[in-house]
Amino acid sequence: MISRWISRIIFSSSSSSDGNFSRHRTVTEQAPFDIGSILAHVKKPSRYIGNEFNGSCKSWDAAGLKVVLAFPDLYEIGMSHHGLHVLYGTLNRQEGVLADRVYAPDKDLEELLQNRGIPLFGVESRRPLAAFDMVGITLPYELCYTNIVTILALGQIPFRSAARGANDPFIVGGGSGSFNPEPVADFFDAILLGDGEEAVLEIGAAIQRARKRGLARPEALAALGAIPGVYVPALFQPRYDSGGKLLAVEPLQKGYKKVARRILPDLELPPANEKPLVPLVKIIHDRLGIEVARGCTRGCRFCQAGTVYRPVRERSPGKILQLAEKGVGGGGFEELALLSLSTGDYSCLSNVLGRLMDRFVQDYVSISMPSMRVGTLTPEIMQQIKRVRKTGFTLAPEAGTDRLRRVINKGITEEDLLQTCRDAGTLGWKLLKFYFMLGLPSETDDDVRGIAELVRRAGATSRERRLRINISVAAFVPKPHTPFQWEPQIGISETFAKIDLLKKSLPRGNYRLKWHDPQQSFLEGVMSRGDRRLAGVIEEVWRRGARLDAWSEHFNLATWEAAARAVNIDLAHYLRRRDLSEVLPWDHLDTGVSREFLLAELEKSRTGIYTPDCRVHSCQQCGVCDFKTVQPVVQKAGPPEDERQAAEAVRLPAADREERKAAGRSGQQDGTDHWYRVFYAKQGDIRFLSHLEMIQVFFQALRRAGIRLHYSQGFNPVPKASFCPALPVGTESLAEYLDVDLIEPVADEGAFIRRLNDQLPRGIRVLALAGIPAMKSRTPPRNLACYTVSLVRHLTPGEREALAAFLAQKSFAVTRTRKGRQTELDIRKQVRSLVLRDEKSLEMHLLTQEGTATAKPLEILQAVFGFSESECLDLGILKVWSRVVE
Repeated sequence: MISRWISRIIFSSSSSSDGNFSRHRTVTEQAPFDIGSILAHVKKPSRYIGNEFNGSCKSWDAAGLKVVLAFPDLYEIGMSHHGLHVLYGTLNRQEGVLADRVYAPDKDLEELLQNRGIPLFGVESRRPLAAFDMVGITLPYELCYTNIVTILALGQIPFRSAARGANDPFIVGGGSGSFNPEPVADFFDAILLGDGEEAVLEIGAAIQRARKRGLARPEALAALGAIPGVYVPALFQPRYDSGGKLLAVEPLQKGYKKVARRILPDLELPPANEKPLVPLVKIIHDRLGIEVARGCTRGCRFCQAGTVYRPVRERSPGKILQLAEKGVGGGGFEELALLSLSTGDYSCLSNVLGRLMDRFVQDYVSISMPSMRVGTLTPEIMQQIKRVRKTGFTLAPEAGTDRLRRVINKGITEEDLLQTCRDAGTLGWKLLKFYFMLGLPSETDDDVRGIAELVRRAGATSRERRLRINISVAAFVPKPHTPFQWEPQIGISETFAKIDLLKKSLPRGNYRLKWHDPQQSFLEGVMSRGDRRLAGVIEEVWRRGARLDAWSEHFNLATWEAAARAVNIDLAHYLRRRDLSEVLPWDHLDTGVSREFLLAELEKSRTGIYTPDCRVHSCQQCGVCDFKTVQPVVQKAGPPEDERQAAEAVRLPAADREERKAAGRSGQQDGTDHWYRVFYAKQGDIRFLSHLEMIQVFFQALRRAGIRLHYSQGFNPVPKASFCPALPVGTESLAEYLDVDLIEPVADEGAFIRRLNDQLPRGIRVLALAGIPAMKSRTPPRNLACYTVSLVRHLTPGEREALAAFLAQKSFAVTRTRKGRQTELDIRKQVRSLVLRDEKSLEMHLLTQEGTATAKPLEILQAVFGFSESECLDLGILKVWSRVVE
């Protein structure tokens, strides 16, 4: 079945422009897809329902330009990507522009869409991808390339740019992986190099003009190539010799020899997104992210990001405070992350961090800084961070010896690292995370043993308690546009040998060693350093079933090796040392950093000469800045008066403060409990949220509404609340509740309900509010609940007889398996009533007690009627009422 489907996709890539026009017109007119019929059949349906708070959801028919932003990995990863949020907000702020999102589906949904002939759709509009004018695909890392093919295939879009017609969507790439996109270049119509806030609007406008003017595909691509920073792969042709060596990447259009990176001169210029998307499910980085700076000029010679994001551009303290106030208030997050390649280098960090903590500590919002350099994590900053929660510290020494750190220009010493560990131990931290690379240029076995010795010394810095240290190691990948781009990458067997040496060298104690799969690092290196011939490998391995290669449970290097052999490509050849005179696949893409600078840095690495940071030292002549439009933007430390005014300007207006006070917010926690029961309904697609996801949704909504709860005490404070027993995923309900302990009594129940409903996603509706006695330990009550069941067909005579036989029995035992353990349940005692309401609906009354094992409604129906698992998942179940019984 899957092979036949793949064949259809492959053959569709050669369709004519007329056929493409007909297909595009058909999908454009298609109504939004009802996803409820398929999501019951996948293991994590909440990934696909959309409905995030602060989502745009613009009118499809009113939009003159329709864009879908695609992230080629699962939802939990894609929703954590800050750049996608930036572009989503940028596009949707424009009148007449609709921006939707889509993420790579897991394998179960992919197969379901294939089998039912359903195209992949945007999460908000529910429209097929082929109905959009532009599909913008992020290139975040190399192991997502087969997912790009999956998105195109499920979107019913020809894989290769050359096969698309005038009315197919334009496939546009961007992101950190765009600085050598050659392995996937043939899949893209255009690729943006660099910052996207301004360029994405110009790209969208060019596509809209091309549509209105009816431009042929080549003319439209030429128009895109005229936009600064936009690379059109079709306008360049690689040339190889008979042995497959790349001789040149030849421009096919006059005046288009190199593509220069697009640089946003100042982070303050574009409007920032003040209404962040709030996911309904737990994602990898479930927090409000605020970019405090872009670019890093520390000059680590292995770091591609340090090259391709130059120069440093810092956001003003006042703007950061404003975004934090509006973002936390409008999102309800309990964590705020200050984002940068090196947050510790932000000039005003100490001042901004202190003011953020002062503002949010009473709301139990923690502040994290995911990227801190050794030496910038001062005791003062640590003191601020621990005021709410002790978030973990990840330190990146990168190499085990001072000699090797000089080679890579890391700019820190062993003593710097040990002092940071002493400070952390003194302030109460028990766990640190260290990150190292294996296979750096000139690395010896002594450098690997140096990792173990450094970890031993770090663990001994705390006198009162021994620090626990988690060590993560990965093979070094020489990235394009870095001084080490000409260096070789060590192979799989050599990486494993270094890991074994490190394991033998580590002392016994509170140390835990983890390593990135060397086979995955091998493929990362191939794709990072590859050329356009790899597109054939990617297509072939996708046909052979490769998906989600960044996930170890899905990755299979043998499949990649077989695919490479099938198209006569030697993968290991891409990891070799590059001659300084040879053409590199990415030479026609210009980051702004000159080749001469990279060669000088390579030479310095061989003698261990340090290159200082131009942020605080003189210009190092890398070539990026013209000092007219592009130059470092560094904020002055200190709290000027205008920053205080900026922070004050975002405080709530008086009318809003009064409404929040009526809803239950004002004053500090005084220890008095005010318990209330909130009754609510859960209907529509929101029924696919799990119990834990519903808890998160309500906690965020309560914070957005300004309804303050008491918190528990201890290391990790949590709101004091209690939810009703878990409702099975996929079941709707009119009879759910949660109990909350408020700081103040509710003065106006109507205002409370309105405010909370305003902050809840579609499908969740607060129905009523009632005060209840303070929560005390007690025996959980028994509950009787009424469910209605909508059938997809009439019951057969045999199924009617089975119902009668079940009701006639006093006992009906079933065996249930949970987490490998089997439990026998008597479901007849649980079922008080089960009747046929009409030809296609049932009503049943079920008795449950929290803490007692009971069967779910679907399990009961399957046991009674013998429905198949698929038939059970198609049933519509609604919990109508629930009451306590004696």
